[in-house]
Amino acid sequence: MLVPHGGVLQDLLQRDAPIKSELIAEAATLKSLSLTDRQLCDLELILVGGFSPLTGFLNEADYTSVVHKMRLSTGEVWPIPITLDVSKQVSSQFKSGDRVVLRDPRDDLALAILTVGDIYTPDKQLEAKEVFRGDPEHPAIRYLFDVAGEVYIGGALQAINAPKHYDYTELRKTPAQLRTEFANKHWSKVVAFQTRNPMHRAHRELTVRAARDKLANLLIHPVVGLTKPGDIDHHTRVKVYQEIIKKYPNGMAQLALLPLAMRMAGDREALWHSIIRKNYGATHFIVGRDHAGPGSNSKGVPFYGPYDAQELVERFSTELEIEVVPFRMVTYLPDEARYAPIDSIPDGTKTLNISGTELRKRLREGTHIPEWFSYPEVVKILRTAYPPRQTQGFALYLQGLPNSGVEALSYALQATFNQFAGGRHITLLDAAKIGRGAVSFVLGELVRSGAGVIVVNNEEVVSNTELSAIRKAVAKSGTFVVVSVETPRAVCEANDRRGYFQASRKDIEGYEVPADAEIRVDLDSLPINTAIQKIVLYLEEEGFFVF
Repeated sequence: MLVPHGGVLQDLLQRDAPIKSELIAEAATLKSLSLTDRQLCDLELILVGGFSPLTGFLNEADYTSVVHKMRLSTGEVWPIPITLDVSKQVSSQFKSGDRVVLRDPRDDLALAILTVGDIYTPDKQLEAKEVFRGDPEHPAIRYLFDVAGEVYIGGALQAINAPKHYDYTELRKTPAQLRTEFANKHWSKVVAFQTRNPMHRAHRELTVRAARDKLANLLIHPVVGLTKPGDIDHHTRVKVYQEIIKKYPNGMAQLALLPLAMRMAGDREALWHSIIRKNYGATHFIVGRDHAGPGSNSKGVPFYGPYDAQELVERFSTELEIEVVPFRMVTYLPDEARYAPIDSIPDGTKTLNISGTELRKRLREGTHIPEWFSYPEVVKILRTAYPPRQTQGFALYLQGLPNSGVEALSYALQATFNQFAGGRHITLLDAAKIGRGAVSFVLGELVRSGAGVIVVNNEEVVSNTELSAIRKAVAKSGTFVVVSVETPRAVCEANDRRGYFQASRKDIEGYEVPADAEIRVDLDSLPINTAIQKIVLYLEEEGFFVF
């Protein structure tokens, strides 16, 4: 079987098992760091050996070498910086040589002890340029500057516990476990397939072709850590993978889950994925078109070229001793009722295909998805997770100055919606009574349950920054629509019987009209019935109501 990257599988959990009780006792006396979600994924793959030859977070010399040369300072290929980022305030608590407990943020479980090596401030502009090509819209660059801490801490790790998972535990195989299973099955050649999306018939076809071409078995190895923002949740995807794996010839394929925090780093990420799969025991790796790329920026310019990933992995394939299997796009031939590689089809041959955009549209509208495209079992799972718009939840957030008519409009909308909303319950909430800190959570839970929610903000005016944060949080559960009630301030002041404007409140004095409102109404010049009609028509066009 292929040796791990660097020659040795760095399974720290197994290595440090004999002294685990000593480490637990020591951990009780040490300072702690609670990890971020990304750091938690990175730590798990260091501990189990998925990131071999790494035995800790990168020190400054390794970090610098990785950024510039895609190699560790010891020479091994490594394209992605694996760093423990913290704030300046946190970093000031430690010095080189300190022992620090790294804890799971979910349950405070002690996972490892870090012996602090370097504490250094990275050149993030250089990291952004060299690792991610510098486009400020790249999601990893946004994370680098907007989320990640200013200071990196490097150092070696000793393992105490792996992070605990309570879902799909039978599919969460470590590199050592998979390697043992491959050996027991006498799988001498294994083709690994990376995915972060649901799989359909075309994916099954291309992976089977890859296995047959290489006389190998298949490892379907999807990412269930952090993927691209907006991706389908891992629970839905895993249920799809569990159905797809049944469609392979008996004994050909195995499913296992990878707790990776993707960076969407295109060609560098593809090289990284290859190394990780080598550590898990794969001898071959399917590299797709625009592999691990985040698409295009707001100007429509792709972050990476379509074949950059394949070319980079090919450059290192001999050194890595893992064979690249180029992704061969397949398409459906209706006249022959079969799939075939698109580059092998004669000109003029009738083909059928459904894009990701078209699939999402059909799911949203509840329209037919043909069996040639996907298996009925898969479609059923996707329809359950992504019901058509008319059964999805939404939040209608009404924002305006006091006395602008926001409150009257909210009551009128609730009465109107409940006449024709069918089985959907329309809830009216007063943001002031919920409390600023709880609005996002309450709305998110209601929207997730399929409710239609009208939120009136008549007294506590929020800024555009606050409103944007609420939108971002609620959008994870469903649709968030802002209705900006833009009745002139003079009219609002003339109707001010509660003394809002006399109180010289800062939020009113500095009131900002919502910058990204989907709907704008002026209830001084627009009758309330007309405003209701405008809002109803918008929601109908978006598919939330069917008349």
